[in-house]
Amino acid sequence: MKTTFKEENNDFVMYFEGRLDTAAAPAVESEMTPLNDCTGHDIILDCSQLEYISSSGLRIFLAILKNAKPKGSHVFIRGLNDDLRQVFAMTGFTNLFEFK
Repeated sequence: MKTTFKEENNDFVMYFEGRLDTAAAPAVESEMTPLNDCTGHDIILDCSQLEYISSSGLRIFLAILKNAKPKGSHVFIRGLNDDLRQVFAMTGFTNLFEFK
């Protein structure tokens, strides 16, 4: 699992590549620390290279959302493939997040 953080057009963007499974979740969570200081920035979780997400990965996404909302930031997810979109739909996450 590889993550890359960038600041683009005043947004915080985290790129995911590979499988966000239970084994990768702790490292990914620590790599997402810059997103905790999102005041004044929206967050984009770019999943165009993400192959799989487990419940641990979904929990990380939810924690980012819960941290960002009180600060007035929006969390967008972009680039979901059809399989990941189904996971988000089955878990109700499509009702929680905004998609690009």
